[in-house]
Amino acid sequence: MHRTIFSTPVVNHALRRLSVIYLRLAGWTIDGHLPDDAGKCVFIAAPHTSNWDLPFTLMVAFALRLNIYWMGKASIFRFPFGGLMRWLGGIPVNREQSNNLVAVSAQALIDADGPVQLVIPPEGTRSKTRYWKTGFYYIALEAKVPILMAYMDYSRKVSGIGPLLLPTGDIEKDMQVVRKFYAPFKGKNSDQFEAAS
Repeated sequence: MHRTIFSTPVVNHALRRLSVIYLRLAGWTIDGHLPDDAGKCVFIAAPHTSNWDLPFTLMVAFALRLNIYWMGKASIFRFPFGGLMRWLGGIPVNREQSNNLVAVSAQALIDADGPVQLVIPPEGTRSKTRYWKTGFYYIALEAKVPILMAYMDYSRKVSGIGPLLLPTGDIEKDMQVVRKFYAPFKGKNSDQFEAAS
C-alpha cells in the first residue's frame, strides 16, 4: 500500500486534532473504536449518498486513529488532483475493467505490512440504488479478514464503528446481518439509500 496522509506522522497528528475539533463544533458524535483483531479489515462505508461523505470519512478516520484506504472512480484521480487523492488514501478504480478488482484488493490486504482498513461503499455509487454490490464481501473472504460495519448517520450526526462480521461464505445469510444493521441509518441524501434491498 502506498504512503498516505494517515501514515505521515506530523501531518496525521495535526489533522487529527483539527478533525476532532471540527466534528465537535459541527455537532457530530464519534462512536466506537477499532477492535484489536481488526487491524487489517474491509470497512463497509454506508450510507454513501453524497460527495460530503469523503471529507467526513477522512475526519472520522483521523479521530479514530485509523489507517484507511478508499476506492474511487478513476476520473477523480486525473491531473491535477490525482496525487492529492492518492495521498488521502485513494485507490483509483476503472469500473469498466474491474473484473480482477477483488483478487487485487485481497492480495493488497494480505501483503500490507501493518494495519490497513480498506473502505468500500457497498452501493458503489452516490446515485439511488436498490442493490448493493458484493465486492467488499468477496475481498474480505479472499483475504481472510473481517468486515467492519462503519456508518455515518446524518439524521443524528453520529458516525462510528459497529460490529465485526467474519464472512462465512454464505453471502445470503451474512448480507441479511449487514442490511439489518444499516437499516436505521440515514445518509445525507437519505432517499438514495435502501439498506433493506
